[in-house]
Amino acid sequence: MRIAVFGPHPDDQELGMGGTIARLAAAGHQVTLVDMTTGEPTPFGSPEIRSQEAAAAAKILGATRLQLPLTNREVVNDLASRAIVAGAIRMLKPHVLFAPHPEDAHPDHVAACAVIEAARFAAKFTKCDLPGDPWHAPHLFHFYSIHLRSVPQPSIIADTTGFAQTKRRAVLAYVSQFVANEKNRKVPEWLDAAGIYFGSRIGTESGEPFFSRECVAFDFAAMKIE
Repeated sequence: MRIAVFGPHPDDQELGMGGTIARLAAAGHQVTLVDMTTGEPTPFGSPEIRSQEAAAAAKILGATRLQLPLTNREVVNDLASRAIVAGAIRMLKPHVLFAPHPEDAHPDHVAACAVIEAARFAAKFTKCDLPGDPWHAPHLFHFYSIHLRSVPQPSIIADTTGFAQTKRRAVLAYVSQFVANEKNRKVPEWLDAAGIYFGSRIGTESGEPFFSRECVAFDFAAMKIE
C-alpha cells in the first residue's frame, strides 16, 4: 500500500504520527513524507540543516521524503498551492493520505489542511494542466501536530506499541528544533506521555490519535471482544 503523509513543515509528521509511520513502514508499506515547506527560518536551523535532519528522521522511520516548494509562514489555500500538492498526489498515487488536523493555532497548519483536502479532489481531474494521470486517494485521515492548548478528541487511535522509541529517535533527529532550542527540549517527554495516555484508551502500551471527516468501514462481526 502506498501512503503519503503531508506536513506543513519537516518534523510535523514525526511529531504527530511518527509511531504509526514506523509501524506502517515496518509492515512493508511504502510511506512518503511530503514536506510542503522547508520549515525555515527557525532560531537554530537553516534550509540545509533542516533538510539533513529530515532525511535522518525519515531513515529512522523507514520512510522516504519529498520536498515541495511552498513557503514557510506563508501557506495559503490558493489555486497555485493546490496544483503543486495535487501534482504530488498524482505522482505518488497514494492509497491513503494523512494531513494535519484542521483546527490549529498555526496558520500554516490550517491552510495546509485545506490545501491537501482540495488537492485530493483536484488530483482526479481530467482535461487539465496538472502533471501525471488522474488519481483519487480513497482514504484521508488527519493527524494531530497542533499548537493549541487542548487535548485531541480523536475518532481513531492507532496502536503504536513497540514503535514509541523509534518515534522519539526520529523527533530527536531534529537537533536544531528539539536539542539546540532549549524551549523545545521537553517536547519528546510530552510525546512519550501522550503516547502512553492514548495507548491506555485502547489497552495498549502506546497509541496515536487520528481524526476522520469521512465514514470509515468497520466489520463488527470480525471484532474481537475481550
